[in-house]
Amino acid sequence: MILQPLTVAPGHDIPAPLLTELTALYASNRAFHALSGDFPDPDDVTPQQVAVALAGELAHPGAEVLLARSMGMRRLVGVVITLSRHPDPADPDPWIGLLMVDTAVQRQGYGRRIAEAVEDRFRAQGRSAVRLAVLDDNTQGLAFWTALGYEAIGHRTDRQLGRPCSVLRKTTIM
Repeated sequence: MILQPLTVAPGHDIPAPLLTELTALYASNRAFHALSGDFPDPDDVTPQQVAVALAGELAHPGAEVLLARSMGMRRLVGVVITLSRHPDPADPDPWIGLLMVDTAVQRQGYGRRIAEAVEDRFRAQGRSAVRLAVLDDNTQGLAFWTALGYEAIGHRTDRQLGRPCSVLRKTTIM
C-alpha cells in the first residue's frame, strides 16, 4: 500500500487524469453518498463536484488528502482525509475525516491497510491516538472501525451538516 499526499499548487487544478480516477472512486461509493448527502445526486458524481469537495477539505488548516494506491498495479484504491488537529481546541487528537475505498476492491483488506498506514503516520509524528466520527446510520462503517479497535467515546453532530455521529477513538501506541 502506497499513500501519497495530494498536492495541488495554489491557483492550479487537480490534474485531469487524477481527477478522473478520483471521480470514479467517489462515484463507486453510491450507497455512502446516498447516506451522507455529500453530493446532490449520488448516481451522478461529477469531476467538478469532487474537485470542489477536495479543495474544501484542503482549505482546512492541518488537513491532508492521501491517495492510496495498490503496490503492484499502482491503481487508486482509496482516499483518506486527515486532520492533524480538530477545530475544537479541547480535542488533542488527530482525526480521520474520511476513508473511502473503491467498491470494486472492497473486502480485500485495503481499508484496513489504509487505516493502519494512517495510524503509522500519526504514530511517527508522536501522536498517541486518533479519532473519527461515523454517521449513526452508517452501520457498515461503524462495524469496520470497531473491528479495527476503535471505541465509541461520545456522540455529537458533525460540524458541516449537523448529522448525528458516533465519535470513535483508538490509541495508536500499543
